[in-house]
Amino acid sequence: MTMITRRITQMVAGVGMAFAAASFTAQAALPVGAAAPQFQLHAALGGKPLDFSLQQALKKGPVVLYFFPAAFTAGCTLEAHEFAEATDKFTQLGATVIGVTAGNTDQISQFSKLECRDKFAVAADPGAKVAAQYQTAVQVKGKAMSERTSYVISPEGKILMSYTDRNPDQHIQKALDAVQQYRSAH
Repeated sequence: MTMITRRITQMVAGVGMAFAAASFTAQAALPVGAAAPQFQLHAALGGKPLDFSLQQALKKGPVVLYFFPAAFTAGCTLEAHEFAEATDKFTQLGATVIGVTAGNTDQISQFSKLECRDKFAVAADPGAKVAAQYQTAVQVKGKAMSERTSYVISPEGKILMSYTDRNPDQHIQKALDAVQQYRSAH
């Protein structure tokens, strides 16, 4: 483990403990087999604005939808880097990756360039309205945010994978496994 990786891991652990200590309420994430709520959000890809439509993305294949608490925080930055590294694999499997945040929504353009490395879109979810539809909204010190939750949604609009964990480590692999399983069956 490099010194940088070790330091990021320590920062993620510290942020996770602080987040856990904060007073918040959360709902359980949508289960496998549930219908995925449709949404449209303002997003950015490579720093350029776009409107992201789940309905349009599903026409191309499965969608990896991941919610994260806030742009430019330690765990969210690490997760974005890992999704960026895996985006080519998702693309080869016909899947679209989209990150969604209710935190630091004014910074998604920069986050899409720097941390998502121009590989996938990241969308702003002011007030965590879409996160609430996906039952991953939380209140942290009176502010609406999203829990770190990843979904894989089939082109038919059904949840194929649902995973919530504040630690970003397993989100990418679980999503990749779910997309590969879907592709093997279809």
